[in-house]
Amino acid sequence: MQGKNKLEKIGDKVVEVLCGIYDPEIPVNIYALGLIYDVEVSEDFDVKITMTLTSPNCPVAESLPLEVEEKTKLIDSVKTSKVEIVF
Repeated sequence: MQGKNKLEKIGDKVVEVLCGIYDPEIPVNIYALGLIYDVEVSEDFDVKITMTLTSPNCPVAESLPLEVEEKTKLIDSVKTSKVEIVF
């Protein structure tokens, strides 16, 4: 069995980072809560995360996506990180 390629490893690291980000109202990370629908890593090491919020009126509706983008940009090799919010 071959080792994981670089894109898969970056995807795994993104998930690790997401598991360290918690919903402020519920002491559960956003990945475990099911708020993350998809993590895509392009050949150019750009990351796109599709996620939702706990509610449309979520008090962190503006800050949580920015936190996700900023923290995933810190991963080695990641060029850009973009969050798309869907409901």
